[in-house]
Amino acid sequence: MRTNLIGAPATSNSQASDSVVPTLAVEYFFSPNFSVETICCVTPHDVSGKGPLAGASLVNDAIILPATITLKYHFDLGGVKPYIGAGPTRFFIFSEGVGADAAALGATRVNLSDSFGVALQAGMDIPLNDKGLGVSLDAKRYFVDTTASFYAGNTLALQTRHSLDPWVVSGGLSYRF
Repeated sequence: MRTNLIGAPATSNSQASDSVVPTLAVEYFFSPNFSVETICCVTPHDVSGKGPLAGASLVNDAIILPATITLKYHFDLGGVKPYIGAGPTRFFIFSEGVGADAAALGATRVNLSDSFGVALQAGMDIPLNDKGLGVSLDAKRYFVDTTASFYAGNTLALQTRHSLDPWVVSGGLSYRF
């Protein structure tokens, strides 16, 4: 912990809730095997305590926009095309609110910092016909850290560093032009 004016136990930790949302992916192929992809979505999350703070409501309704670009290599195995990819990401976090238990400790405002990180991905494209329609199955693992700052009025009361390392698993229809 960087700042701890409220006396939170040193072994305190937190976890963000899961979220299921629709996404849109746009991919451009430089060649039959190399492409670049970006995704668009926003995900709402609540943050609760773990360890000594288990179950405590800390942050409500944090919205995350995971701006991500990955370079992908597609293996040619005939019809099915598995791929791997990696690239930079920036988590834009906004609209977060103070959870009920954090408010009971005197927190009046919370800020989760926007942060850069890395995304790794793997998946496969499965053609459904010869006109470009297909199914895409994809898994991404993000490695991003954020700083959580809780304020009591204008005073920084608690500041901690957290890893945001979510899995994003998706499946959907694809169309290749």
